[in-house]
Amino acid sequence: MTANLVDRYARPVPRYTSYPTAPQFGPEVNGATYESWLRDVEPGSTLSLYLHIPFCDRLCWFCGCHTKQVLRYDPIAAYLGSLHREIELVSSHLGDRATVTAIHLGGGSPSMLAPDDMASLGGLLRRRFNVSPSAEISIEIDPNDMNDGRYDGMAALGVTRASIGVQDFDHQVQVAINRTQTFEQTAAVVQRMRADGVRSVNLDVLYGLPHQTIDKLSATIEQALSLEPDRLALFGYAHVPWMKTHQRMIDETALPGTQRRFEQARSAAATIVAAGYMPIGIDHFAKPSDSLARAARSGRLHRNFQGYTTDDAVSLIGLGASSIGQLLQGYVQNITPTGEYRKAVDQGILPTARGIALTTEDKARAFVIERLMCDFAVSLPVISERFPEHAAAIIEEMRTAVSVDQDGIVELQNDVFALTPTGRPFVRSVAAGFDTYLQRGEVRYSIAV
Repeated sequence: MTANLVDRYARPVPRYTSYPTAPQFGPEVNGATYESWLRDVEPGSTLSLYLHIPFCDRLCWFCGCHTKQVLRYDPIAAYLGSLHREIELVSSHLGDRATVTAIHLGGGSPSMLAPDDMASLGGLLRRRFNVSPSAEISIEIDPNDMNDGRYDGMAALGVTRASIGVQDFDHQVQVAINRTQTFEQTAAVVQRMRADGVRSVNLDVLYGLPHQTIDKLSATIEQALSLEPDRLALFGYAHVPWMKTHQRMIDETALPGTQRRFEQARSAAATIVAAGYMPIGIDHFAKPSDSLARAARSGRLHRNFQGYTTDDAVSLIGLGASSIGQLLQGYVQNITPTGEYRKAVDQGILPTARGIALTTEDKARAFVIERLMCDFAVSLPVISERFPEHAAAIIEEMRTAVSVDQDGIVELQNDVFALTPTGRPFVRSVAAGFDTYLQRGEVRYSIAV
């Protein structure tokens, strides 16, 4: 693949974990809006819960999350008190009309929580929501946090899937991103998770990091594969220092260029696939027997703020500072500063800062973008059936995209608009062609490879 092709399609665009994307959210969606949406949740529908723990005991310089470094546990304990109150507040509006099929704890580092706090959080969720006995309960783990007590706390929480941050095992790369962590630490966490009955273990690796080379990344991939994870995520580092000022600690001269990033991703992906893993979308891999792989094969793969997922719940309830929720009517996002979040919740107010109500056109374009991101293809008859009001315009955009494509990126055959094998690495750029909001603002994004 030529460097010109990579450069042409690697322009900065959203990651499309939602549509419309978060920069389009506004204050016109507030707590009163969210309360009415919660009360309109259909009886018998399904929910997933996302709980944000915005604290770390060290600040990794590559991180793009809303989080802060703390050296004492007191701020975390105080925050958890407010999180408990938000859970009670949201559940009071929602009632027991819906069944929770998935719970995810993200951060920050939710693995920092004290064992008793993990257990009490799980108990509260089960008391206030109708949590299915078969619900998937997942948590993001920093191996540096782990000790016997925290393993016991996760067992009490009922964790069924663990997502373990690796990034890169090379020491020079780790120092450059302020994330030192040995292979032995990671292997010990994987072993203990499995011993505790956790059904699925995921490892997260990054490419595009400072001082990273194809050889260094290959060595990390080989070490990660030796642990036989059920899933492996290969994310591109998003360098956005204008948004995340701590990324200014990273030496930009040590970052690989666009072409080198692309080569790193392709090389690592080839190694993972050769080891027997199925590629999922743009950056996930799974054993063929894993539920993520089964969902991809059957066209049931989804994409949300946690990336590719089997979660097909009708609504996503975001809990905690900065967390984002999605209901049939639209998206809502909580207040980001933890102090302001706590003040609102402690006053009995839903801490909704902003959001967006979805139009029928938004829903049509969201469907198209999600199917492209998940399947690299979308059926024209399905668009026409599901969104008759907007299908003609979207299908015309697809025909235009094919007619002007001189690089063999997209095709239209048998009433299916699809990316070619050449085009698949650039699916974010293709999806951006159906994003009517992208042309309206000056929001900056990370590059698309």
